[in-house]
Amino acid sequence: MTRRSIPLLLTLLCLSRLGAQVTLSAQTFTVQVSTAQAWTDSGLDLQSGDVLDLSAAASSDQRAASGAPACDPKGVTATASQTADLPLPSAPAGALIARLHAHGAAPVLVGVSREFHVTEPSHLTLGMNSSGTPLCQGTLAVTVRVIPAARAAAGATDGQSTDRGQQLKSQLSTAAQVFMSGQFGMGKSEANASNATSAGTDSGAAAATTPLKLSDAPLDAQLRKGIDSLPRRVNDQFNNQGDMVNFVIVGSQKDVQAALAAATWHVADTDNTKAVLNALEQTYESKDYLAMPMSTLFLFGRKQDFGYEMAEPIAMVASRHHFRIWKAPFTWRGSEVWCGAGTHDIGFAKDKRNRSVTHKIDPAVDGERDNIGSSLQKANLAKTLTYYLPPDPVQDARNATGDGYHSDGRLLVVFLQ
Repeated sequence: MTRRSIPLLLTLLCLSRLGAQVTLSAQTFTVQVSTAQAWTDSGLDLQSGDVLDLSAAASSDQRAASGAPACDPKGVTATASQTADLPLPSAPAGALIARLHAHGAAPVLVGVSREFHVTEPSHLTLGMNSSGTPLCQGTLAVTVRVIPAARAAAGATDGQSTDRGQQLKSQLSTAAQVFMSGQFGMGKSEANASNATSAGTDSGAAAATTPLKLSDAPLDAQLRKGIDSLPRRVNDQFNNQGDMVNFVIVGSQKDVQAALAAATWHVADTDNTKAVLNALEQTYESKDYLAMPMSTLFLFGRKQDFGYEMAEPIAMVASRHHFRIWKAPFTWRGSEVWCGAGTHDIGFAKDKRNRSVTHKIDPAVDGERDNIGSSLQKANLAKTLTYYLPPDPVQDARNATGDGYHSDGRLLVVFLQ
């Protein structure tokens, strides 16, 4: 076991023994569905009695060089040959579809929106109604909202509180078991370990729920030159290349910190021992611990200046939105420039470097890039947002722990108010 593993294990084991009064609220998060794979795993397990509400919108209006239309949850125009072998022949080609089991379940049409009343334990996967060559260009941003069975049965409204101490202990105990399983091989498969995921709450842990409002104006040549000079990926202490640099924020340190705080991002703890004490103290006092430490990564030969994260309190140990930022070695028109690498932790997996346990990331990293921009936009602190495709973009790679990820290669450039 690594030294960094010990605080996480202690946190899981200790918190799993504590009861608390917590709010039983609907869970909301966003899944980015692309044409890169037939089915996208939402990481969401559903129980009998849950109410599942799905809504979707196109998150990109780009057209491919071939002239393929932009993806649309309602479907796209297709030729007879393209519709010959659709997963759901009764639905329009390219429309958003879902399966409520991990494997083998018949797909159902979602389209722009649909509500499901879950009748048996299920697992949600999402896709587009196509096979073979992609019918469209871009991705769909699917907002997933779940009303838990107990709350749905009681007709509860947002903010209604119930004693969920046993459920809290059960969830944290499960997370601890996943940790032990991955670390020591105690009867659980690595595939099961990666299922320890949890969604964010309506109060701030949700990923991007609406398409970004983007500027069409080209970036200034000087800023483009500066961004082109940035390393494309960060690295760990062993110089293993890892997460891609996928966003840039232009603004002073003071403005950046204020904007991120307003967008409900929390600065991660930097000391593991302090983190355990903070978690225990705040949980005992029925407060939310939202500052789980993150590992140190490097850019420009130095560790991150700040690490930020966002998650539902009880999910923080297994699932969180997070990023690291570094001050760039150049400025633009007198303003500081910050570059960052953002990913979404969706569970636990074995670290390919040393076989210890680490967080597993969502391989569709563009979703976290857009989530960061959406959070700042929602807080009304992003003056302008635009995409920029640098030379030699990162599109398929592996992070420092060995997990693969994919991207369209673009950086999101955010100019603060």
